[in-house]
Amino acid sequence: MSEKKILSTPVNAKDIEGIKAGDIIYLNGYIVTCRDVAHRRLVEDKQPLPVDIKNGAIYHAGPIIRPMGNEKFQMVAIGATTSMRMEKFEYEFVKQTGVRIIVGKGGMGQSTERACREFKALHVVYPAGCAVCAAVQVEEIEEVQWKDLGMPEALWVCRIKELGPLVVSIDSYGNNLFEQNKVIFNKRKEEVYKEIAPQVSFI
Repeated sequence: MSEKKILSTPVNAKDIEGIKAGDIIYLNGYIVTCRDVAHRRLVEDKQPLPVDIKNGAIYHAGPIIRPMGNEKFQMVAIGATTSMRMEKFEYEFVKQTGVRIIVGKGGMGQSTERACREFKALHVVYPAGCAVCAAVQVEEIEEVQWKDLGMPEALWVCRIKELGPLVVSIDSYGNNLFEQNKVIFNKRKEEVYKEIAPQVSFI
C-alpha cells in the first residue's frame, strides 16, 4: 500500500508538482469556505477577500454551523457544493488570490484547467454525502468573515486535520480527470450499446 499523501497549508508549487489527476490526497492546516457570492464579490464587485488565502485552500461548501456563544462556533456539517457554479469566476479568482487548493464537488471546466496550469493549483473533490465526516475533520473554526452573506456564503476559516480523502480532479498540469473519464466512458457505452442493441431489438 502506498503512503498516504498529506499536504499542509501553506502549499507551494513544488509541493504539488508530482500530484496527478486521479491521485488521492489529504489536507492539514487551514481551509476557508468560499462559494458563489464570495467569488462574485471578488471578481465582479472588486472587493478583496478579507482573508489571505495565498498558498492556501478554499472549500466550495455551504456549511451548517452551531453558534456556541462568545464568537465561538462548532462545525455540524460541511458538504461540498457543485464546483461548476464557480467555473466562470475561477480563473480570475485563482489569479487574484494565489489560492493553491480548491476543494469542491464534481468537475470543473477549461477556465479552471487554465488556472491550475498557469498558477500551479489543484482542484480536488471531496466524496459526496460525507458532510458530517468532513465536519469531524474540522478541529476548530477560528474566524468568520462576510457574515452579512449568511451562514452558507460567509467565509469560515477552519483549522483542519487530514481533510479527505480528496480526489484530484484537475492537476497543476491542467489534466482534467472528469473530462478524461467522459471520453473513456462514452467509448465503453458505444461498445456496450453495439452488443446489447440486437438482443433488445424486439422492444
